[in-house]
Amino acid sequence: MTIRSEPLPPVPRRLADFDDDFSEGLRPDRWVPHYLPHWSTPERSEARYGIGVHGLELRIEEDQPDWRPEDAPLRVSNVQTGTYSGPVGSARGTHRHRSDGLVVRTETPERLLFAPSRGRVDITVSASTDAGCMLAAWLVGVEHRSEDDAGEICIFEIDAEAVGATTTARTGVKAHHDPRMTTDMTEVVLPFDASRAHTWTAIWGARETVIGCDGVVVRRIPQAPDYPMLLLIDLFEVGGRGGTYPKTASVSRVTAWAE
Repeated sequence: MTIRSEPLPPVPRRLADFDDDFSEGLRPDRWVPHYLPHWSTPERSEARYGIGVHGLELRIEEDQPDWRPEDAPLRVSNVQTGTYSGPVGSARGTHRHRSDGLVVRTETPERLLFAPSRGRVDITVSASTDAGCMLAAWLVGVEHRSEDDAGEICIFEIDAEAVGATTTARTGVKAHHDPRMTTDMTEVVLPFDASRAHTWTAIWGARETVIGCDGVVVRRIPQAPDYPMLLLIDLFEVGGRGGTYPKTASVSRVTAWAE
């Protein structure tokens, strides 16, 4: 699928509700440096990262453990804007994205640092070209009010091997456990090298999700979640260990407006 030539709506004419270029480091009042920590244990969910001239550098390091032993090989460094889970041993928690019986291993209190039900998010990133890696950004339902509030807006998923003079990305929405939504994902071909900085956008509300990149509409989808959503930005190593470490991707800035 090729992208549209339709311009994105302009940014709101007010100060952003969330604006971070990581010049103050990884602020604990904005980010949780763990990937879905309730489904795993702290040493496995904890992100590896650094702060540099290009903002936040997500890293996969050679000694980093798999996120869960059952998922090996799968390593991830992720930052997200909140947490929620039920008690240990329960199946209650944000993003029940697996069908193999996810169970809470680390009880994680409800902590919503930024969780709008509708709005706009702009994310400037440089994707990884390291073997076996994928850079992704998602908005996912918190599920603290209802297990049905489980939908996902997949802003982008970019595999390292899909990055070159043009880049192929996956984008769309996923229903997961939300009976009101229908999964609608597709691949789009972008006319640039995604290892350089580009800005992705998600605008959602009023039963429509708009996904864009560099000011141009990539997709319009006639459905949208309408409940609190956490933002996750993550670098995965989805294959076996190998190549040169650390493997990296950069997040230069995140700006968001809640409606």
